Amino acid sequence: MSLVILLVTGYGWSNYRHLLNGLATSDVADGGGGADGAIDILLVGMDSRTDAHGKPLPADVLRELHAGSNDASLTDTVIMLHIPNDGTRAVGFSFPRDSYVSIPGQGDHKINSAYGRGKEAEIALQQERGMTDPAALDRAGNEAGRRLLLQTVENLTGSSIDHYAEVNLLGFAEITESVGGVPVCLNSATRDSYSGADFQAGQQTIAGPAALAFVRQRHGLPRGDLDRVVRQQAFLAGLTHTALSGGVLANPSKLRDLIHSVQDSVVLDLGDDSDVLSFAERLRGLAGGAIEFDTIPIEDAAYDTPDGEALKINPRDVKAAVRAATLPPGAPSSPTPGPPPTSASQEPVSARVDVLNGTRTSGLASRVQDRLNAQGLHVDTIGNTDKRDSSVIRYGSGSEAAAQEVASMLGGMPTEADSSLSSGRVQVIIGSDYDGPAAPRFSPGGAMTLDGTAHQQEPERAPISAAGIPCVN
Repeated sequence: MSLVILLVTGYGWSNYRHLLNGLATSDVADGGGGADGAIDILLVGMDSRTDAHGKPLPADVLRELHAGSNDASLTDTVIMLHIPNDGTRAVGFSFPRDSYVSIPGQGDHKINSAYGRGKEAEIALQQERGMTDPAALDRAGNEAGRRLLLQTVENLTGSSIDHYAEVNLLGFAEITESVGGVPVCLNSATRDSYSGADFQAGQQTIAGPAALAFVRQRHGLPRGDLDRVVRQQAFLAGLTHTALSGGVLANPSKLRDLIHSVQDSVVLDLGDDSDVLSFAERLRGLAGGAIEFDTIPIEDAAYDTPDGEALKINPRDVKAAVRAATLPPGAPSSPTPGPPPTSASQEPVSARVDVLNGTRTSGLASRVQDRLNAQGLHVDTIGNTDKRDSSVIRYGSGSEAAAQEVASMLGGMPTEADSSLSSGRVQVIIGSDYDGPAAPRFSPGGAMTLDGTAHQQEPERAPISAAGIPCVN
C-alpha cells in the first residue's frame, strides 16, 4: 500500500501539496538511486497500535481490526521493490516475518523484530542522555527502528535502499475503503478467530477490517506465514491496479478519501518536490501489471532458534536471487563468465526443448523458460520432475549441438545423451545446484510447512503480478 501512495503522489501538483501538508515523514534512506538509475524501495507494514503520527488508536478501532494487545513494534510486512531506470517493470522481494537473519549490533533474530530492537535501544540511549519527553523519545525510537530494519535488509540483499514507505494497521483498512475495495481470489474458504478472517472461496472484493484480516491471517493456512506472504503479494498487486485505475484517480471524492487515509497511516521519506514527482511519474508506468512479487529463498522452514521456530535464511542465496531477478533479460546471472560458446552457438537451436523443475522452488521452470525465450529460443513445455541435487541437459539422437547451445545459454550446464528421448528432443532438468539465469530464485513453494511436515511439490506457479487476480491459499 505504501507503493500505491508513492504512485499517487505524482497525480497532480495540488493533490501532492494537499497530501504533504499532513503527511508523516522520515529520513532514513539516502534516495540516491543506483549507478544504473535503478531505485530500491523498502515497503513496511507495521503491527502498530498507533497512527502514523504516534497517536494511540481508539480501543473500538483496535477491536474492529482484531489488533489484540501486542505493544511491540513488529513488522508484519517487509517488501523490497526494485524498479529499473526505464520504469517498464519492477520486482518485489518479500521477507517473511520469521526469517532468521543477522541484525546489525543485535545478533541473529527474526527479521520482524529488527524495527523494535532498534527502537528500544535508541529510547534507552536517549533516556541515558536526559531526554524525558515521551513524544520525542517515540520519534527518535521510530527513526532508529526504521534505520536498523533498512540496514538489515541492505546487508541481507546487498542492495542500497533509496526510499522508505511505512503503513500501519489502520492504513490497511482505511486505504482499501477509500479506493472502493480490492479484488482477491482464494483457493478455498477460510475462517480464523485470531485475525478475524472469514472468507468464501473464489473471487471477491474486500475492504476495511476484512482487508486487514486477509493480509494478516496465518493460522489455518497450509503453509502458515509463507502463505500469508503470498496473500500480501496478491493483495498489493490488486490494490496497485485498483488505486491507479481511472475509477480512483479520476474520481475527486475517492482521491480525497485516499489522501486523508494516507495522512493518518503512512510514513514516507521524501526528497525535494521535483525528485518525488519525477519518481512517482516513473512508477505510474507500472500500472499495467509490470510488477512481480516473490519471496526470498528459504533453506529450512522449521529452523530451531533461541527465538523459537523460524525460517533459516542463507544470505548468499538471497544476494544471488536478488541479482538474478533484477538483471535485464538475457544478462548473465553471475559476474563470472561461463564457458566459451561452442561452435553450435553460431546456429539457431532447432530441437524441441523442455524445461523440468527438480527443485522445491515453485515457478523456477517458467522463469528459466522466460530467460531462454528472451535469447530467441522457443521452449516447448515446462513442468515438474522428481527432486534432485544436480542439474543436467539431456538430448536425443542428433541433438548434441542443440543441447550444448542451450547449456551455454544457461551458464554451462552439463549435457548427456539419453536414448529414451526422441530424435531432436532436448530436456533441461533443473536441480538444487542450478545457479544459471533466474536462479536460485526465491522460496520453496510448498516444500514443507512451518511444523516441518513435507508436502508434495506444488505445480509450476508464476510470480504474483499486478496484471490479474491470482487465486491463493
